[in-house]
Amino acid sequence: MKTLIINGSPRKNGCTITLINQLKQHLHGEISQINTYYAESSPCYDCRYCFTNAECKIKDEMIESYRMIDEADNFVIASPIYFGNLTGSLLNWASRLQLFWVSRNIRKVEPISMKQRKGAVILVCGSDKGIEPAIFSGKDLLLKAKAECCDILDIRMAEVDHKPVLTNEHAQKIENLAKILNERK
Repeated sequence: MKTLIINGSPRKNGCTITLINQLKQHLHGEISQINTYYAESSPCYDCRYCFTNAECKIKDEMIESYRMIDEADNFVIASPIYFGNLTGSLLNWASRLQLFWVSRNIRKVEPISMKQRKGAVILVCGSDKGIEPAIFSGKDLLLKAKAECCDILDIRMAEVDHKPVLTNEHAQKIENLAKILNERK
């Protein structure tokens, strides 16, 4: 079993990575992670090369991301909430999934294998403000990757002295998510 985790957080020791690391402790199989803030991938600039070609014109790390998505059995999006949505770097990275949409809707071919994938979205937020745009974006990314959304975790996490506080409730939610992802269909 292969799990691909997309981390949209810029912080290397923040709440989002704390939850990702907790999840990784409970997952079975091979785990890959893409950290969008540090990935060498440009956003889509709508050149429309993919309208007539089976690949993206931009040759960067996203080419490897396409392969990783195709091979994944589980696809997890994890992001802090910025202005009610996923982070800008994650959305820039995700814009390159336009290749998948174009393949399906313009060229009428499936760009990735049709195997059943499980998906989840982990949203980390410090406030009680609406996060509906982030939920929509996360679900849409799962859809583009042909992953069934099995769970959306909305985790309100606090920090003490600039260090994430992982409560028993948070840990239990992450462990439950891992159980879902580890189950074979």
